Amino acid sequence: MLNKIIQIWKAKDLRESILFVLVMLVIFRLAAHIPIPGVNVAALRNLFASNQILGLLNVFSGGVMQNFSVVMMGVAPYITSSIIFQLLGMIIPEFEEMQKEEYGRQKINMWTRWATVPLAALQAFGMITLLERSSQAILGNISAFDLISMIITITAGTIFLMWIGELITEKNVGNGISLLIFAGIIAGALKSITNTLATVTSADLFLIIGFIIIALVTTVGVVIITEGQRNIPVQYAKQIRGNRMYGGETTHLPLRVNMAGVIPIIFAISVILFPSMIAQFFIGARTQWLANAAEWMIGAFQNQLIYGVLYFLLVFAFTYFYTEVIFHPTQVAENLQKQGGFIPGIRPGRHTSEYLADTTHKILFPGALFLGIIAILPLIMRYFTGIQSLTIGGTSLLIVVAVVIETVKAVESQLTMREYEGY
Repeated sequence: MLNKIIQIWKAKDLRESILFVLVMLVIFRLAAHIPIPGVNVAALRNLFASNQILGLLNVFSGGVMQNFSVVMMGVAPYITSSIIFQLLGMIIPEFEEMQKEEYGRQKINMWTRWATVPLAALQAFGMITLLERSSQAILGNISAFDLISMIITITAGTIFLMWIGELITEKNVGNGISLLIFAGIIAGALKSITNTLATVTSADLFLIIGFIIIALVTTVGVVIITEGQRNIPVQYAKQIRGNRMYGGETTHLPLRVNMAGVIPIIFAISVILFPSMIAQFFIGARTQWLANAAEWMIGAFQNQLIYGVLYFLLVFAFTYFYTEVIFHPTQVAENLQKQGGFIPGIRPGRHTSEYLADTTHKILFPGALFLGIIAILPLIMRYFTGIQSLTIGGTSLLIVVAVVIETVKAVESQLTMREYEGY
């Protein structure tokens, strides 16, 4: 590890790229502590600490929502926009064709950025309305001018973070959006650890040791599932050209246990938040049955058992769904056949496609099960310990480990490229 760090420091452009990324993350954290005027930050933090759903929103905003800062929506609108266009690729054939070409991908990326603006404004309006109705102590009575000013400021903050994220991505040392979320989680974790250590007593010693052991075991499990893959053997046919023989190599096709990463959790959170947020707008409706339905909906999602079961099932289902979006066995089988490759014992074409699909569904089961357990881990811990501060540990840990692995691989690939440049 020390040798790798020395190599990174000696490579001037790589060193400058990493320092640039660190500066951008510092700017992000500084912006996260600039609150919008007229907000009772203490009351806002109390609300986020007591609400599981708002706690999840705070994670995917990069930990900036609970400060009601100028970048309070974080990169969540950009993530939502990206997911929308990915799903459109499944529904609309034209989008699917565009995703296969470089020019088409650039155009979709541009549309994704444009769509982020109205989504950020809409989510900002929804969050302000939600906070205003949740507690008058947070925002008080705001005028129409104040509301518009807040929405414009928050939307500009989201676009600013999106720009920073893309600048980081251009340095090829990791995904910028993921690193912003990572930085927010780490900052929140350090603050939580500091507060815990400040109030710890000798009676809590065994409980803290238990948490540390569970965290280490969970981290090991996340690494195993994230890196776990099944290697499908692939044999390439021999070809004779003139007096020479080509091909005949044996390689493998890696199928990951968790192809979808953390996206199923993001999907599940988006779905599980939607009914509660919509119900907040109708809880004060003049029509009695509508107000009662909204109150029942909010109460149902506040029930930890219903919330946990629904959250687990959504994560499990979306793991399979998103894998179907990003992995196409038919295309893989066609590409293998065009390149003269085949899986030993499996006929090329349709049979290869069916074999890959069946194998993928089998190895996805432990990955989907693990993701679901990780998602509801805080609820399980809270049930057995009774500590209310455990809100998003499992999801946060999954994101942190995945981002660290992705960034380390990106840096190692940069070092490998420099080793080849010497030949």
